[in-house]
Amino acid sequence: MKVAAAIETLEQSVRDPSAGLPDEVFYYISKTTPLINVDLLITDGAGRVLLAWRDDKYSGTGWHVPGGIVRFKETLEQRIREVARTEIGAAVEFSRVPVAVTQFIRSDRDVRGHFISLLYVCRLAPDFEPENVPHPEGVPGFLKWHDQCPADLLEVQDPYREYIEAAVGQVAR
Repeated sequence: MKVAAAIETLEQSVRDPSAGLPDEVFYYISKTTPLINVDLLITDGAGRVLLAWRDDKYSGTGWHVPGGIVRFKETLEQRIREVARTEIGAAVEFSRVPVAVTQFIRSDRDVRGHFISLLYVCRLAPDFEPENVPHPEGVPGFLKWHDQCPADLLEVQDPYREYIEAAVGQVAR
């Protein structure tokens, strides 16, 4: 198949890339270009950080800061709001400037192997408690407030450890 024909097939299959991509297309793109994502360092003003449980073949099992990949023609602010809505179930206040810009390059894989991540400090009210429906503890998506950086933070999130520790005001054990 010629490249032009393959591109035509893709364009017919993906009418609105801003609405997201089919998995097959997304994984192909992730093999050919870095992905840009926003990550949310969510605090409550009481020295706690909100983290989500994850368990997947790309990142492994452990805690991570909520985040999401920026869609085509979506602003960073729109993605922050959408991540907060879909992963937290609440609106967050956030700084317009990221506290960190980090490259994650996984030389051991091609799919989802290169990210440029922007870490934003966000705030929720001190009385916010996650509903965790339908995510019970130990299930991906489960949310929990942490008053220290957990030992089982995902390895891919290690560059954020110092930011989490600073936000909670103590060094991880």
